Amino acid sequence: MSDLPPSSASASSAAPERAPELLFANLVSQQANMALLFLGRLPTEDGTPPSVDLRMAGLCIDTLEMLASRTRGNLTPPEQELLARSLTDLRMAFVEAADQAGGSPAPEPPPATSASADTGTPSSASTTGSAEGPKRFVKKY
Repeated sequence: MSDLPPSSASASSAAPERAPELLFANLVSQQANMALLFLGRLPTEDGTPPSVDLRMAGLCIDTLEMLASRTRGNLTPPEQELLARSLTDLRMAFVEAADQAGGSPAPEPPPATSASADTGTPSSASTTGSAEGPKRFVKKY
């Protein structure tokens, strides 16, 4: 009844079971490759030096972070491992590219804390006497 050889028929019946896992891995790989391209980590076809676009690389990394947060608890261990490893590698590559470029895009202002929202001044200014307060880590991509 089927024109497919028996091995192809059994492979096609097994494919739907693994299709979501393969599609997820493909999606993560696509976003990671786009980020690497924007970080200048992938060679160009014409041999010119790759350009760096930290803003676009950051957008790709943010997309993977959103995917990680929205799928938390719903991934298989291999899917979770792939996503976590990809994010770690991309974050490190982003930091290295930003250092080589001599900076990064303009950082976003830190979110207002409840103490600073009420008084209009940083909460640490009263304890340190400094108008700026301690420096905070700010995500720059």
